[in-house]
Amino acid sequence: MQHMLPNNILKYKIVLASNSPRRQQLLHEMAIPFEVRLKPVDEVFPSYLIKEEIASYLSELKANAFSDEEIGDNELLITADTIVCLDDQILNKPNDRNHAIEMLMQLSGKKHEVITGVCFKSREKMKSFFVSTFVFFRELTPGEIEYYVDKFQPFDKAGAYGIQEWIGFVGIKKIEGSYFNVVGFPTERIFEELKTF
Repeated sequence: MQHMLPNNILKYKIVLASNSPRRQQLLHEMAIPFEVRLKPVDEVFPSYLIKEEIASYLSELKANAFSDEEIGDNELLITADTIVCLDDQILNKPNDRNHAIEMLMQLSGKKHEVITGVCFKSREKMKSFFVSTFVFFRELTPGEIEYYVDKFQPFDKAGAYGIQEWIGFVGIKKIEGSYFNVVGFPTERIFEELKTF
């Protein structure tokens, strides 16, 4: 059977530098062959950066952990970082149970913004972009929040929640923008950017 993906996507061997099972699954669902290659990165950013600048900075930081020599001739490295913003406050991954509960209490009944920065890096060039989605939570009860945190342990997730989990099914009224961006990988935009990289 003939492969129907655009040729310029298939010209690269895709390397995903992400430990996230959600990003790996989404890239797999896009029918794009890839391998995973990891490097530890200290996710620290300058305090003067705001919102989308932070997401882009962190995705570039992850890409720049790989030197040109570590990227093969026909390889394309993809890195990503997702942040959650409530007004101007950045909600990172929670430190513990209490912190996760506190974050979800803050998000309850409000609109917040989820921004994913993505970086493409080959030996020849590098490009980064970001995608933003607005998420609207209904008022969550303390019992609902505690049930979610205790059952799903969302300590590896920015904003202390995963939209694809229980809290997303019962607590999110609507979103404006890409659903998959909130999961952590803006698939449609990535596909479009791959075609022109």
